Amino acid sequence: MSAGGPSTTPETGAPEMAEQTVVPADGTSTVTTREQTRAEERYVAPPVDIYEEKDGLVVLADIPGADASGLDVKVDQGILTIEARTSYSPMANPLRREFELVNFFRQFQLPEKVAADQISAELTNGVLKLKLPWAPEVRPRRIQVKTT
Repeated sequence: MSAGGPSTTPETGAPEMAEQTVVPADGTSTVTTREQTRAEERYVAPPVDIYEEKDGLVVLADIPGADASGLDVKVDQGILTIEARTSYSPMANPLRREFELVNFFRQFQLPEKVAADQISAELTNGVLKLKLPWAPEVRPRRIQVKTT
């Protein structure tokens, strides 16, 4: 975001969410762990689609293999964080396994006009849907002064 206010997308003029995805120096799509003690874990930035609606933004994040118990979505100091831990519980020993489950981690700087305390989340078939409503506009109002 620029010092003069939030930036907007050129196509729609909608407020842009500045992305702060953790990316390793070698440029691969696999994200390294955030703590040295969890060096064996891998994090991947999930692909997202962001849409603007009249009452706010909608974020769709693809997080296959995650369920609600392994999902952590939070907002702290204007940063939206999505973290999902996946687990694999096969019914039997697979003859071949090509699908690799990874953990997901992604962060976004929210526009100032998002009402962070009203964000809602829904997980359906590996797709996380976040609704980020706009905060009501604060309008100046005249305060009547009473004399006693």
